[in-house]
Amino acid sequence: MNNDLSQKNLLPEDCPPEGTRRILDGRERVFYDGYWIKTYPTPANSLEAKKRLIEALTRRLFNHTEHGLNIPGTRLSEARKSYEEETDPALRRVKAGMLAGSLFNRATDIFRNLVELQASGVEIKSSDALMRECGRCLLEAMELGRFVLHRSGEEGIDELWGEPFRAFTAPIEEFYESRYIKIGQTKRDIDRIADTMVDTFTRIPAFAQIEPLIRAFARAARIKTETLRTDPNIFDVWPQLVTAAERLANFAPDETAESANNLSDGHSISDGLQLIRAGRDLIFFITRARTPMPKSTSEYLERCRVYLETGLAPTAPTPLPA
Repeated sequence: MNNDLSQKNLLPEDCPPEGTRRILDGRERVFYDGYWIKTYPTPANSLEAKKRLIEALTRRLFNHTEHGLNIPGTRLSEARKSYEEETDPALRRVKAGMLAGSLFNRATDIFRNLVELQASGVEIKSSDALMRECGRCLLEAMELGRFVLHRSGEEGIDELWGEPFRAFTAPIEEFYESRYIKIGQTKRDIDRIADTMVDTFTRIPAFAQIEPLIRAFARAARIKTETLRTDPNIFDVWPQLVTAAERLANFAPDETAESANNLSDGHSISDGLQLIRAGRDLIFFITRARTPMPKSTSEYLERCRVYLETGLAPTAPTPLPA
């Protein structure tokens, strides 16, 4: 199991400059946003490497966005026609996402063919018409991505739509460094949510013993955020995250602190349990996406504040159907 080298409690004067790299516990790590983040070897800056990266980023995109957007690039004309002819705002939003998905797949198709041509000895220059078309597809898809929601239905993740275009236009080394910056921001928000959960629920008698479960889950989430699926440690890292999430979701309030009307110190026990599970879900979403979800995070922190002050938790947004 990886060590969690979070440094969120360092004083500003003790923090190294952003981007500092050091060997810690026998592994290179880079410092961003108060955390030492595990690094991985960077592939050579070639068309083949960019093709694999864009394919991976496209799969990642469809894995975290609402369903039904993975439209083949061969159907781009149909997707565009359907979007342009739609007048209903709600339907047009969804069709914008379908068009964006088709554009992403078209770009991936083009890149795949360019790599095959290059492997056959054909020189591919950045000014090539197909290279320009690939960039145009990625750029248009990124612009349409603002209409698409995360699978939770709470917000979009613009970062996911911009990643393939950035991978296309920037050197691979620069792209990977930008990912470490995002991972640092993701760890920061995981801790913001966890700290708020601890501050909220440990003040309520029925939930006073929950802190160790929240801290263990946040720690597992931070480690998963920096660990690639290809890392051999994933066979320890992922089970640790899942079981920590299960233990948190199954937390049983202290029955001696509850009254007959499901209240603890004036706070609804059922609302508290729902809020705990909502925090667990949000951390899970952020961890798997490996990028912040600022709108959802802000809304969750506000729900915790209202619950602590009033004893009742505001209603959360309804998730999109699976």
